[in-house]
Amino acid sequence: MKAFLIDRYAKGGTLQLGEVPEPELREHDVLVQIHATSVNPLDAKIRDGEFKLILPYRLPLILGNDVAGVVVRVGSKVRRFKPGDEVYARPAQDRIGTFAEFIAMNEADVAMKPKNLTMEEAASLPLVALTAWQALVERAKLKKGQKVLIHAGSGGVGAIAIQLAKHMGAYVATTTSTANINLVRSLGADVVVDYKKDDFENTLQGYDVVLNSLGKETLEKSLRVLKPGGKLISISGPPDAAFARQNGSGWLFQQLMALLSSGIRRKSKRHGVSYSFLFMTANGGQLGEITSLIEAGAIRAVVDRVFPFQNTNEALAYVETGRAKGKVVIAVK
Repeated sequence: MKAFLIDRYAKGGTLQLGEVPEPELREHDVLVQIHATSVNPLDAKIRDGEFKLILPYRLPLILGNDVAGVVVRVGSKVRRFKPGDEVYARPAQDRIGTFAEFIAMNEADVAMKPKNLTMEEAASLPLVALTAWQALVERAKLKKGQKVLIHAGSGGVGAIAIQLAKHMGAYVATTTSTANINLVRSLGADVVVDYKKDDFENTLQGYDVVLNSLGKETLEKSLRVLKPGGKLISISGPPDAAFARQNGSGWLFQQLMALLSSGIRRKSKRHGVSYSFLFMTANGGQLGEITSLIEAGAIRAVVDRVFPFQNTNEALAYVETGRAKGKVVIAVK
């Protein structure tokens, strides 16, 4: 099969198109013919080597963390899917590789594709929707009437997180640029801070939850908008010891992660709020619940552009400009 892969870590490096064997099918796996995939900032970070300590991949490595496609074969112990099923997924972090024509995944990580979405729309969702779900539903336990600030509301995670928070009955604020104000309002944002004109930390106060996907400066300023007992959840780091434990890392690595996050945890404590780092995990059950929300019209896909498979490097470069609204998709089949 054809696939885009890296044989070494290199900042800004080009993915190589090559012929590789079809993935091996384990007894709990489904083999999916990929119709569409999407690009995430995570793909560039893996290529650049930013995660080589946390996620020790064997090279050469096929990149890609989202998939929509059709089941073509199932393992001997698979009970939930059959050939011909239209599915979507975020593969487990140790089995990524959706910039390809086929992928094998554990059935536990897979869900039926929403009936009201195209393959391209469905492929835009798994990683960002699971991130939003795990941040707001699992970690924040967001309740009706609570106030949440979602940074970068026009980005991949932000666009879904706004809709999910609104569906949960929260009061939603977001930050974005002037060009994207109408988009984030259409997704349900109650308050929009144009970061080119205003400082969010001077505009917002008394918030229960902040979901951060930006850098250190934004992370620290976010402490000022939270009320005592509030939760600062970051998907862009710094990682903490709890993440290292979740990842199955040893004591030494846990101490290193604790050290990395010690500054923001200290500052959070002084503000009377909690800090946690979220690295989303594959979960077909949660994705099934998200499917129900999509089919009910509570969440819609936000797709900026669709690139053909041969232009995968262009799609990755476009995501790296930081200007994409929602997601950038690659049509594989």
